[in-house]
Amino acid sequence: MPKSGLLIDKKRTFHIKTEKIPYKKKKNNTSGYGGFLLTCILLPQVRDVADTKNEEKDMRRKKCAPLVVLCRMAVMAAISVMIPAVSSCERSSPDSGGSGVLKVRFSESGREMTRSIPGLPDTNDFILNITSGDGTVVYAGKYGASPETITVPAGSYDVSVRSSEFIRPAFSAPLFGDDLCVVVPEGGTVKAGLECVQLNAGVKVSISPDFLDAYPQHVLLLRSVDGSLVCGYSEKRIAYFNPGNVSLVLSGNGEDRELMSRRLEPQQVLSLKVRVAASAAGTSDGIAINIDTTRLWIDDEFVIGGDGGSGGADAENAMSVYEARESAGQKDVWVTGYIVGGDLTRNSMSFSAPFESETNLVIAARSSVSDKASCLSVELPSGTVRDALNLRAHPGHIGRRIYLYGDIVESYFGIAGIKGVSDFILE
Repeated sequence: MPKSGLLIDKKRTFHIKTEKIPYKKKKNNTSGYGGFLLTCILLPQVRDVADTKNEEKDMRRKKCAPLVVLCRMAVMAAISVMIPAVSSCERSSPDSGGSGVLKVRFSESGREMTRSIPGLPDTNDFILNITSGDGTVVYAGKYGASPETITVPAGSYDVSVRSSEFIRPAFSAPLFGDDLCVVVPEGGTVKAGLECVQLNAGVKVSISPDFLDAYPQHVLLLRSVDGSLVCGYSEKRIAYFNPGNVSLVLSGNGEDRELMSRRLEPQQVLSLKVRVAASAAGTSDGIAINIDTTRLWIDDEFVIGGDGGSGGADAENAMSVYEARESAGQKDVWVTGYIVGGDLTRNSMSFSAPFESETNLVIAARSSVSDKASCLSVELPSGTVRDALNLRAHPGHIGRRIYLYGDIVESYFGIAGIKGVSDFILE
């Protein structure tokens, strides 16, 4: 039985119970993220008895009338209460009372991506949008430029993140994202963890050499309601589409012929091999299409979150700043973050040039951070590391992503840090 929604069957039975759920993810446009949700359970409903001639029935009707009224009132109350609970955040405006705190970041519990994705932007460049229930824009811009902590009026909020804007079909353009609906209570703090998965679908077409000989005046198109892409004979890239029907079309001599059509769901990547059947070369019926089921990645889930999570054994699996702050004592590990400042003292640090110190810098989980408590301090030992990374000589390093190999310590200038850096990768 669903947790929300009014269950009405032929018996018109109902029951109301409440369940408090502070914050929940949107999935497939379903919602219901308010303070309370409704669940309906079957109970008998009392009906009016119209036969007033029978005294016994009339007495039963009179006794049951109040219950009938209460039942009807309960149904109306259930409907009126349930509508804002199961509707999207847009229907729940911020409360006019106090405020709360919203923190948004990529989840550290997310699994690593199962494949490397060429051209996928850094998470710092993902597009983040936060809107209140009445449609007011709280933040719109790059994730890396967003504040770590946002004070907002208590209420419900939509949080959406995308790796890029994707409207029309395009080659090498996987779209990753996540959507959350969060309820920020008065005086409370909500941490929204983003776990991005692939939202669009892909098709990779391989065309045999004999196709060009058999159909020199034709081209192959991949087509959806959003547009078409021409499949070159040497095309190696994956064509990406919004989920839905995608067709392979033979176009030439003023005619388009649909060869096949498949409905693709998010995260699916379909591999097609197109060749000419030897027995019927030169006719459209002679085109053979093989679906390579070994390349139908239906079960693969591309997840982005935490910029790591595998213990920092190598740069590819580097710890995030969040993980490193909780891992004091670990030695010889990789940590990644963004250079945000330097000139550390026990009580302060500088986030902008000019810098005076050559011996330290500070990294954070995103380039917009300006709170020392959210940072990780880094000791720059003399030699190659200091020469290449110190901000006095290289103030342009601010905002750049870096991978550092060293030892995590509990405190360096009053916050968790990295010492003994012996290797680095600066992007």
